[in-house]
Amino acid sequence: MRYLLLFSLLIGLGSWSSLLDSKVEWLSAMTHEFGDLYHNKTAVHEYQFKNISDAPIVIDNVRPSCGCTIADWGTEPVAPDSVGTIRVEYDARDLGYFKKKVKVYFSGQRKAEILYLEGWVEKIE
Repeated sequence: MRYLLLFSLLIGLGSWSSLLDSKVEWLSAMTHEFGDLYHNKTAVHEYQFKNISDAPIVIDNVRPSCGCTIADWGTEPVAPDSVGTIRVEYDARDLGYFKKKVKVYFSGQRKAEILYLEGWVEKIE
């Protein structure tokens, strides 16, 4: 009886682990370094990913870590072996170093993919 319970538990964990596995391959670095930015200017970067699963995927949600960062993404499914894009804008309103996190949630994948933006905001003289 114990072996049956253990076997059932392992089978259940196997199906859960498939929800945690990444369904995408990032074609661009997951951390983007802007370098030096001018104060109160907007900087834009596009992250590209490839669907490496055997089914279409959809970006369910993209959550930036603060109000200074906004994201835009398509709502259409990305077919297997196709490329999708997430456009991220950073409003450089605070001076100094920054590192911002952007969580990306894909359909059928519980764990978020985490992207980063970083750089240095300088005052224009």
